[in-house]
Amino acid sequence: MPIIALLLSVAAVAVDQTIKVLVLQNLKPVGKITAIPGFLDFFYLENRGAAFGILQNQKWFFIVVVSLVCLLFLVGLFQYSHHEFFSYAASILIIGGGIGNLIDRIRFGFVVDYISVSFFPPIFNFADCCVTVGTVFLIIHLLFFSEKDRNVERVMRIK
Repeated sequence: MPIIALLLSVAAVAVDQTIKVLVLQNLKPVGKITAIPGFLDFFYLENRGAAFGILQNQKWFFIVVVSLVCLLFLVGLFQYSHHEFFSYAASILIIGGGIGNLIDRIRFGFVVDYISVSFFPPIFNFADCCVTVGTVFLIIHLLFFSEKDRNVERVMRIK
């Protein structure tokens, strides 16, 4: 299953990078396209920071941190012995989204952002969505599944 998860991470990177190529080709020249008036717009934005624009122009900091996080999740994908849906999904999404934005930072020096929804002010991208949903899945796994796994291990060792 870790190999399939790794392939799905690669697929997430491919989707992210394909969308960003389309954004660079079609959205960058016009700047903005309204998809659903008052709700969903697509803007071309070069994000040189993190979420909410913090840590602007810290390219190497982000490259190092994201590389380490992705490496940690890659190792965990193969070494963690209690995977289930949420831990696999978290790993797939966090690795895929992290590498997608990492490619942008290395290639351009910024992350290409383009999604704007009315109820959430920052502009974001597909990779950001992957990392966010992956983090939620990781929290669900840690809160509801990982302790159960440890308790089962303890009971098995006692017997």
